[in-house]
Amino acid sequence: MAVAVLLVLGLVAAWSVLIPGVSAWENIIVALIGSLRLTGPVAAAFAAWVAVRRRRGTGGRALTPWQAVRAPLAILVVVMGSFTATVLVLAVKTMLTEQAGRLLPSGLVMSVAGLALYVTIGWVTGWLLPWTITPVFAGIGCYALFAWLSEGSSWADRLVPGTRQPYDLFQGLSSAAFADQTLWLLGISAALLLGWAAVVTRQALVLAAALLAVLAAGAGLSRLLTEPQSVSAERVVYSCQEWPIMVCVHPGMRTGLDELGSTFIKIASRLAGTPGEFSRVEQRPRRDGAPLTPGTVPVHVDDLAAGFADRAADEFVDGLAAKCDRTPSAGYRDVVTAWLRGEPLPGGPLPEHRYAAAWFSGLTETQRRDWLRLHYADFVGCRLQNVHFGGHPARAGAAETGRWPERVGQRAATDKIGIGST
Repeated sequence: MAVAVLLVLGLVAAWSVLIPGVSAWENIIVALIGSLRLTGPVAAAFAAWVAVRRRRGTGGRALTPWQAVRAPLAILVVVMGSFTATVLVLAVKTMLTEQAGRLLPSGLVMSVAGLALYVTIGWVTGWLLPWTITPVFAGIGCYALFAWLSEGSSWADRLVPGTRQPYDLFQGLSSAAFADQTLWLLGISAALLLGWAAVVTRQALVLAAALLAVLAAGAGLSRLLTEPQSVSAERVVYSCQEWPIMVCVHPGMRTGLDELGSTFIKIASRLAGTPGEFSRVEQRPRRDGAPLTPGTVPVHVDDLAAGFADRAADEFVDGLAAKCDRTPSAGYRDVVTAWLRGEPLPGGPLPEHRYAAAWFSGLTETQRRDWLRLHYADFVGCRLQNVHFGGHPARAGAAETGRWPERVGQRAATDKIGIGST
């Protein structure tokens, strides 16, 4: 029964951590580690429940070292069985599709070490406090403590089984960090369990073993705290698609190439001929400041959930021009960015903004692109004014009929304005 409950909880928790649409082994490892936030406290509550029953059943009799540690070790075997089943289910799902990256056994071992710590805390708590409510207290207490540590300072989050959040698909996972964390978790778990056993059995040999476990935990903790906070990014061999522009993403997100490409093709065609034109779209991590080749623009794709391409396009277009907060230019900027995104043109808060939207909507697609080539510097510099959109609406009423064709249809009269060309 305990295995079934832990299996269901593990699958639910792991599925909630998976990055939607990402086909990478690192995604599976992070999901399995993330599932411990839910299965760990449940395992602690289960261990506390068994410990309470065992404490009441001993009747104060003296225990040998093996009798003392046999029950918590058996609980750990049960918990490991449920974790193994969770790993197998996710592995089958993973093997049905082509996965990028590599499987890190050290991440799985660290997860088991984390479960051992949960079980040990639950067992010791249940033995020391043999009350009916203790299992609930142990489960909730473990959840609150580990959640607080994981969201605490830069060093406190290394004490709990987990990965640094938010997880960066480009950063990769460190086998060395997992090994150090495993040493710490196993050491502190063994120290707690053997320390408790030394008190129960009153044997010096068990106490000596507990002290050795403390040394191992200290070595692991020292390595964890001296490890650099940032891990160098892995070299990624992009998955690319070219038609008619080159779109490149992390190989774990290659299933999103079609949607991302179709979205950015429209933007590229509208920016053609401007200083912002591009022929290659490359997914990059958010904190990456590496230089790009000419004609390449970076995009940020966190996952492949529904609407991911539109979100990436919105972020890219929004970053083309400077912010124009609390100025009339903001309304004109919104008109242009809405067109670049392929959205309906906004009316804006002021009459001149609504006039600009109406004026811009009267242009053909070719005329809008020519207009952007001419006024691109004003667009990105937040210098757009009413004169860029046919003048002030107060003057436009009487002159609109005469000025509109002249502004959008007579290239010969003003050759520097490309509106009206084909």
